[in-house]
Amino acid sequence: MKVIYDAETDTLSLILQNKPVIESDERSEGIIFDYGQDGRVISIEMLDASENIAEPYGISYELKKAS
Repeated sequence: MKVIYDAETDTLSLILQNKPVIESDERSEGIIFDYGQDGRVISIEMLDASENIAEPYGISYELKKAS
């Protein structure tokens, strides 16, 4: 998984799988889901990210223990 913030375009991308995008769907305003050949979500993109995220330049990563 990879998280990319592009300050020039003000977009935040969450790349779940490194596969070609077959189809994209804007699920709600400014939130785009990309799908691979098998129909599964492979990435999510947020437009105008700085308007929706408090700190687009920082990231916190947390692993939860299995219960």
